[in-house]
Amino acid sequence: MGFKEYLNENLVFLDGGMGTMLQLHGMQSGELPEMWNLTHPDIITSVHKAYYEAGSNVVSTNTFGANSLKFSDEDLEQIIKAAVGNAENARREFNDNTERFIALDIGPTGRLMAPFGDLDFDDAVAIFGKTVALGVKYGVDLIIIETMTDAYETKAAVLAAKENSNLPILVSNAYSNGGRLLTGATPSIMVSLLEGLDVDAIGANCSFGPRQLSQVAEEIIQKSSLPTTLKPNAGLPQMVDGKVVYDVKADEFGAEVTLMVKKGISAVGGCCGTTPEYIRSLTDCSKGLIRCENTEKEITSICSRSKAVEFDGNCVTMGNIEIPFTCENMDDIIDAAFDLQDEEVNIISINAKNLDADSKLLKDAVNEWQSMIDIPLMINFDNPFVLENILRYYNGKAMVGDIAPEEKVLTEILPILKKYGGVAVIKLENNNDYLKISQKVIEKAQEFGIHKKNIIFDMSIGELRDAKLQEIKKQYGENSFIDSIKTTSTIQLLR
Repeated sequence: MGFKEYLNENLVFLDGGMGTMLQLHGMQSGELPEMWNLTHPDIITSVHKAYYEAGSNVVSTNTFGANSLKFSDEDLEQIIKAAVGNAENARREFNDNTERFIALDIGPTGRLMAPFGDLDFDDAVAIFGKTVALGVKYGVDLIIIETMTDAYETKAAVLAAKENSNLPILVSNAYSNGGRLLTGATPSIMVSLLEGLDVDAIGANCSFGPRQLSQVAEEIIQKSSLPTTLKPNAGLPQMVDGKVVYDVKADEFGAEVTLMVKKGISAVGGCCGTTPEYIRSLTDCSKGLIRCENTEKEITSICSRSKAVEFDGNCVTMGNIEIPFTCENMDDIIDAAFDLQDEEVNIISINAKNLDADSKLLKDAVNEWQSMIDIPLMINFDNPFVLENILRYYNGKAMVGDIAPEEKVLTEILPILKKYGGVAVIKLENNNDYLKISQKVIEKAQEFGIHKKNIIFDMSIGELRDAKLQEIKKQYGENSFIDSIKTTSTIQLLR
């Protein structure tokens, strides 16, 4: 059975801390844990085996910091080859006819992404891509992207995983005490972004113990239609007699994480301070529990790096900027956006028509925009290449407007939305075939794996809106419809 199938049918037990275990085996401050794959393979194998014995279905390779910023290409390959081999040896030694999987573990680069830092987005994708390609080469079953504190770096890692593999992707972010990432994203924003990017599970890890992370976990459960993951720390660290100890013991950890399983968490494990004892406590406490089924939340949403907009039947406001979205016009665009921001609009519609598809120019324009404006975007376009370049570098999930309901157009646009995420706004013409056309659009979207909650029909044509809105609402009551789109307009999305 493949991991994705197993995840969708079972409660999954992940492993616990690797760094904690290596410190117990004598790793000193300043040592690179990834090098232990080469210098202490027996210890790494024994750690993986101990987690399997404690009940873990998945162990993560000792590759959290394995990337080309820290290691040469040759060293990186040797480290990942050894890391996967060590996990394979543990799985081979622990053969009890139970489903056991090996995950490629990917952590943050340690650098801040542009426009706020100096790490370019494409460079980040390439850095993560090298690690992913090597994990695939040496035979991992899935990819776990974890402890990410920046939505943009998270997106770079996910795209690297998608562009270099067909493996299941689990994504887990590290939230601060205020329930946000370091760069501002909330759990709801990350759900919107990551569901758009089509990952396989969304969750939280590190930062705090299970009790402190419960609110974050519950928000993810409430918002996400995907399986959810949770890997808390063993509480908060304290110095006792010169040693770091954590304030949540194994039995308490198992009991508290099991409470979250009962609320809907699908995959559980531990992070800093946890050991095989913690995982054994967790598996014992959860024994006999049946995994909660994922329910489709039907939430139509878009987001920027720090704001989300959910279309739940209430009115939202949209401001329209007609100035072409280019670097040359960015000062005027930003001024117009600040004016709209002062008017407290929820979404800003930008004009990306008749633009050069040069990816660098568009990347520069997107980066300049998102360094100053955090209101979610609607993109109006006439060139699929322009749309793809904007969506690739946009730190969020955007609306995409002015899409004609034609087979050729949909075949060009829907794969772009499938890869990068987005909510498609389909323009229905004023004719008698509107029901047939809207049904075909939904069917086409579903062919590409795009849920109907990410399809919106533009009902701004007066006669069609007034005469046919209720009939369409009755036919597609679970879908969203735009009642009007005008410059600085009020938008009513009806279900």
